[in-house]
Amino acid sequence: MSWICCLLGDRAGTDNVSVYEAPGRADDLTGLPPTFIDVGSADLFRDEDIAFASTIWACGGDAELHVWPGGYHGFEQMAPASTLAATAVAARKRWLNRLLGSAQK
Repeated sequence: MSWICCLLGDRAGTDNVSVYEAPGRADDLTGLPPTFIDVGSADLFRDEDIAFASTIWACGGDAELHVWPGGYHGFEQMAPASTLAATAVAARKRWLNRLLGSAQK
């Protein structure tokens, strides 16, 4: 059973799902805090993640998007010693450091 079915149950795929449960359905993402999005190019959620970042940008928000070449869903947990995983984790840490560093000024 996927996490989507655990959360949504019989409502999965219907119009009876709020944007808080499925943020990819939101048309207006105005007011979101800075958002980091990364996904592998072979991940089944790739297109949804790219669309989510695009919607944030279209609403004037700040999003950093990384699409990791050859990455599959969960690659950083399944192959944590790989160069790709190390690069992805380092990018997340750099983003957080930039975000938190600017918040402290």
